[in-house]
Amino acid sequence: MSTQGLSLYHYGSCPFCVRVRVAADRLGLDIELRDIQLDRERLRELVEATGRQTVPCLRVEAESGDAEWMHESTEIVRYLEERFAS
Repeated sequence: MSTQGLSLYHYGSCPFCVRVRVAADRLGLDIELRDIQLDRERLRELVEATGRQTVPCLRVEAESGDAEWMHESTEIVRYLEERFAS
């Protein structure tokens, strides 16, 4: 299953981010991780696109280049399970 176009904006000690990373691992997904504490450019991208600094945030890029941004960990986990669970 292709995870191309998926990027998770997060930071290591955020418990809500951990919830999303655990779900992705459980599903065997290789999602690009973008740590906003280690990479200030990623933080800038997040704020520019969403107006918020909150994480986790899953960026879902369509083939057209348009992107949808999801902020809530439960919404992100539900999306991943619906899209990738067998």
